[in-house]
Amino acid sequence: MALTVQDLRVYYRTLRGDVKALDGVSFTVADGEILGLAGESGCGKTTLGKALIRMDGRMKLVGGRVELDGENLPIGDTAKMNPFRFTEVSIIPQYSMSAMNPTRKIGRMVRELLDSRGVTVDTDELHRRLDLVELSREVLTKYPLELSGGMKQRMVMVISTLLNPSLLIADEITSALDVSTQKAVVTTLKGFRELGFVKSMIFITHDISLTNQLADTIMVMYAGKLAEKAPADTIVNRARHPYTQLLISSLPEVGVRYAEKKLTGIPGNPPSLLNPPVGCRFQDRCPLAFDKCREEPPAVEVEKDHFVACWKA
Repeated sequence: MALTVQDLRVYYRTLRGDVKALDGVSFTVADGEILGLAGESGCGKTTLGKALIRMDGRMKLVGGRVELDGENLPIGDTAKMNPFRFTEVSIIPQYSMSAMNPTRKIGRMVRELLDSRGVTVDTDELHRRLDLVELSREVLTKYPLELSGGMKQRMVMVISTLLNPSLLIADEITSALDVSTQKAVVTTLKGFRELGFVKSMIFITHDISLTNQLADTIMVMYAGKLAEKAPADTIVNRARHPYTQLLISSLPEVGVRYAEKKLTGIPGNPPSLLNPPVGCRFQDRCPLAFDKCREEPPAVEVEKDHFVACWKA
C-alpha cells in the first residue's frame, strides 16, 4: 500500500474547546490509486488533506499513525515533516489560484521552491510539463496576476508535481472553475498519474459526480468520521450508508424535469464537532435511525473493498 492511515485524530484548539475535526479515521490508498474524498462542508475533508502534509499549525495531532510507502510520516511535527513535503507528499491547495506569491515572477518562484529542497531546476523537464498542460513557456516571465484563473490553476498543478511526489493531495481545486475547465483539470490529473509524475492521489471535493469521473475509489466522510468507502461505481450505484444515499439522491439528473417534484437536500444540520453526539453522528438526520445508533458503528467490510459504518448497512 502507498498510504496507510490508522485511527487518525486531529483537533483544532479554540477558546471554547477542541474541535474534533478528524476523530478516528482509518483507510488505505494503493499504489496507482486515485481516491475521491467527498462529503459536505465541515465533514473533515480539507483537514484530512492538510494533516497528511502538516500544512496548518493550528492542528493538534491527538492520535493515529500515517505511513507512506512503508515509512512513518511525522505529521505531528512541522519541522520533521519538511523533508517530506513536495518530494514524498505534495498538495494542490484549496483556493490554489491565490496560492502563488503575487510579488514574484513565476519562474523565480519555481527556482526558489526547488532551491529550498536542494534541487536544481531542470529547464527541459519544466518546459515539457508546461507543454503538457498547454501553457506557454512565457508564463515563467509573468506575475500571477497576468494569468487567467485556469492558467493559474494549471501552473500550480505543475509546481506541486515537479518533484514527482509519491502522494498528491488535490483539495477542492475545481470549485472556482467553469465546467469545461473542470474537465480539463480532471483529464490533466489522470495524465499526471499515467505519466508517473505521482503514484497515488487524493482528490478532495464535495461534488460526487465530478469525483466519479476521476477516482477509482470514493470515500465519503461525515462529521469527522468515515461513513462509506468503496469503488466509485459501487458508491454511485449501490451505496449502503443512508448519508451517502441521501447525498447522491440530492443531486439533479441531466435531462430530468422537476416540475412535479422539487429537489430536496438532507434535512437538518451536521452536529457541532466541539461536542459531537455519542454513537453514530448522523443519527439525528437519518431516516433509518434506531436505538442501536446510540452506539458508534464500526466501519465493516460488507463486500470486497466496500466499507460502511452503519448498523443497518
